[in-house]
Amino acid sequence: MLNHWKRCRHGSDDMSWRGRGFGGRHGLGMMGDRHGGGRGMHGGRGGRMFDHGDLRLVVLALLAEKPAHGYELIKAIEDRLGGAYSPSPGVIYPTLTLLEELGYAAQVPSEGAKKLYAVTEEGRAHLEANRAAVEGLTARMDEAKGRGAPPPVLRAMENLRTALKLKLGQGGLTEDQAQAMAAALDAAALAVERS
Repeated sequence: MLNHWKRCRHGSDDMSWRGRGFGGRHGLGMMGDRHGGGRGMHGGRGGRMFDHGDLRLVVLALLAEKPAHGYELIKAIEDRLGGAYSPSPGVIYPTLTLLEELGYAAQVPSEGAKKLYAVTEEGRAHLEANRAAVEGLTARMDEAKGRGAPPPVLRAMENLRTALKLKLGQGGLTEDQAQAMAAALDAAALAVERS
């Protein structure tokens, strides 16, 4: 369990700035890859969406607005960032568990099997003590949202990524197939430049 917390708290892939403002939950980054270079919310700091502890504050601030399930928190963060980043369940649920262990959040009665979390008084006090950090995170999230690509572009980028992955995964491309793919990609790049 401790190793799991270390991964979640010190930068697993799920904490990375997916798409660097363009890729959404599964998209390509500005540098053309999923986990590599590019600029995160902090302007070129290794592509991380949140620094250590930032996601906890974001989740806690959302819970202070209203109680929520893990999935609702994932969608709320994704929406606030214009689709530029979506934390995985493998990050959100351990964060909720940690907040609960710290006494900052608690499960509250809800309908159905999903766990509903709400901020506690201790959690509100923690948010108040970190008000400047929360306001800074909110401002950076708003800024990041403005840089995101529109949903149709995100969808098209994901389609291209998937098509390339499938085709290249088959292996053994002939010279004609490779030339045809390169020509299609060059034509698409030119069309994007001219749009």
